[in-house]
Amino acid sequence: MKKHNLAFIDIETTGLDVIRHEIIEIGCILAAPDLEVIEEFELKIIPERIEEADPTSLKISHYDPSVWTNALSLRAAMEIFSKKLKDFIMVGQNVAFDSGFLEHAFSKTGVVNTMHYHKLDTISIAWAKLHRSPDLEHFSLREMCVRFGIKNEHAHTALSDARATYELYKKLMSI
Repeated sequence: MKKHNLAFIDIETTGLDVIRHEIIEIGCILAAPDLEVIEEFELKIIPERIEEADPTSLKISHYDPSVWTNALSLRAAMEIFSKKLKDFIMVGQNVAFDSGFLEHAFSKTGVVNTMHYHKLDTISIAWAKLHRSPDLEHFSLREMCVRFGIKNEHAHTALSDARATYELYKKLMSI
């Protein structure tokens, strides 16, 4: 069986509704099957309907229009993303959320999703390995970082959360 490379992905959005809200940032750590980092990158995306954004989501994701001045269109970002992630398996913390937004973005832009169809969710892995721990009530990225001593200095920025997810995955695979 071919061993696939892994893409540790996190996105930031303008809200929680995959249809109404938009991806504004993608962070990605690309790793070989042995978990050696191949590349890391982030893509900032110009929101097309900022007026529909949830103000709380914008605050949580540290959205600042002045930082997004050189951001890409959604189509340009998805083209880069698709090219870099051919045959990679997506790994995420609450992968269903990020995957839903990414699938919608692929569909909206007409860019082909080249990632492998398998996806790994660190919440599911953590639950499977740790659900009997009496001291653990939540499986959020923040809680998992605290439990495993992972520093996530810029939480709720896509690249920082992708790095934290990568570190969490390594910790989970070692227990």
